[in-house]
Amino acid sequence: MKAIFIAYNQAYNQDIVELLESFGQRGYTVWEEIGGRGSSTGAPHLGSHAWPTQNHALLSVLDDSLAAPVMDALRRTDAASPDLGLRAWVIPVEDAL
Repeated sequence: MKAIFIAYNQAYNQDIVELLESFGQRGYTVWEEIGGRGSSTGAPHLGSHAWPTQNHALLSVLDDSLAAPVMDALRRTDAASPDLGLRAWVIPVEDAL
């Protein structure tokens, strides 16, 4: 199994959920209204007066075979609107309950 952690501009919220559902991936956990700033590009998303946008984050555990296709779909989503901000990481899951 793999876990995919996705941090993204709040504008993507429904798009990210629908992307996962298009792969038959139902389960996930979402954190809303989190701040962040990209390591090399993009404006901060801090929910403040100066930087009003915010990020959300999502964690989903999926089958190994889905990790690459989901990441490819996320890359296409990010490429279509690079200024919004979307980052994702695949992490091995050693055990789950």
